[in-house]
Amino acid sequence: MQPRFEKGTLCGMKQCPNSARNETGIATTIGILKQRFGELCQTGEAIREQHGHTTTGIENQPPDAVVFAQSTQDVAEIVRVAAEHKVPIVPFGTGTSLEGHVNAPLGGISVDVTKMDNVLDVHTDDLDAVVQPGVTRKALNAQLRDTGLFFPIDPGADASLGGMAATGASGTNAVRYGTMRESVLSMEVVLPSGEIIRTGTRARKSSAGYDLNHLMIGSEGTLGLITELTVKLHGVPEAMSSARCSFPSVEAACDAVIATIQMGVPVARIELLDALSVRAINAYSKLSLPETPLLLLEFHGSTASVAEQAELFGEIAEDTSGNNFEWSTSPEERTRLWQARHDAYWAQLRLRPGAMSLATDVCVPISNLAKAVTRAQSKAAQLDLMCPILGHVGDGNFHCTLLFDGESREEKKRSEAFMEWLPEMAIELEGTISGEHGIGQGKIDKLAKQAGAATDLMRTIKRAVDPDNIMNPGKIVRLAP
Repeated sequence: MQPRFEKGTLCGMKQCPNSARNETGIATTIGILKQRFGELCQTGEAIREQHGHTTTGIENQPPDAVVFAQSTQDVAEIVRVAAEHKVPIVPFGTGTSLEGHVNAPLGGISVDVTKMDNVLDVHTDDLDAVVQPGVTRKALNAQLRDTGLFFPIDPGADASLGGMAATGASGTNAVRYGTMRESVLSMEVVLPSGEIIRTGTRARKSSAGYDLNHLMIGSEGTLGLITELTVKLHGVPEAMSSARCSFPSVEAACDAVIATIQMGVPVARIELLDALSVRAINAYSKLSLPETPLLLLEFHGSTASVAEQAELFGEIAEDTSGNNFEWSTSPEERTRLWQARHDAYWAQLRLRPGAMSLATDVCVPISNLAKAVTRAQSKAAQLDLMCPILGHVGDGNFHCTLLFDGESREEKKRSEAFMEWLPEMAIELEGTISGEHGIGQGKIDKLAKQAGAATDLMRTIKRAVDPDNIMNPGKIVRLAP
């Protein structure tokens, strides 16, 4: 287990609640929920800490109770009881988020939707599916296997679709298929009052009123709880090929990415791993890749088109000092490489056994990608920090994982300096402080710097929809500036 930080250090632990715990309301609400839900309402310490779980340095802040909802009506009832007594509600999917989204800084009720895991309908003619929020991406694709369709959004972790929508998740396929913002047609949402609404329809477009769908996507449970989603599907490509290419520097690899995107090569995936990350996956996944910056790519289309795409990228790689370029249509080879990429976080942790890890992401315009990544490398070196870098660089998004001694105040201070600097660098390069991790507690202060006066509009929306601040309080924006 990784050591915890003291309160008030690093990332979101600077985040202080805007109000005190409602002890009386919490006790009353738990009593009512226990009577209504029986064993589905749990208050044991272990399960509460699990639901305050965070994979960053943010302090674990457990809820006071966990209720396992089994239906939309269950969620609505939980919310109505909590609203009556002004008790916080925190949604929980699979707990894979990275910015303290599932923490309960003011206590309250964690609403676990893992039992709401049914695929309700698949409309093959319209290429969409209706699912409950606890359905994971792997489970959905397993059910779609015989339809010739698939759901492409792949953040790496087997996250729940409700959580992916709530955080505006992305992933390795985003360069071709987009993010959750482009993939959700409609949602059923329980508002802070307990009222149930729909944010859209199954139609592919609409000009009817405010865009509530996109308001809820990325709202991180601060405006409502997602209880159903209608998501876009895509046809499984006739052919897929994977490729890998090594480069002498991260800058050269980024130049190849920029040229690939600017030339309109329709890559499905294009991932960067720096030399440290390659070393990590070699050891973890028993590979023997050259330990220099690496691009992993995947091409989708017809048999002829994937070959053409691979050959075109090979020419780009040659012009940007790439070497050891190889591509293959073998499913086994493709699976082996992409499983290693998905295991990269765990592989990185083994670079420094026992170390604390902090994972963060930023996203910049593609033309600034090389500059951003090389600046991040230089800053980590300047601070003498171990910081493997990888990312979904086809859309300018990359991730930094700091590995440091959690018992060393001096190393914590240097790590904090890097975490403060990185999002500001992204803003300076006209980018965003997060391409897919979201804001949660960890980046709440940086969002205000990026959004400026628009942060006040976010506060206005939050107060209008959730006047008692019971929906995942302490995330995205502070209600008191």
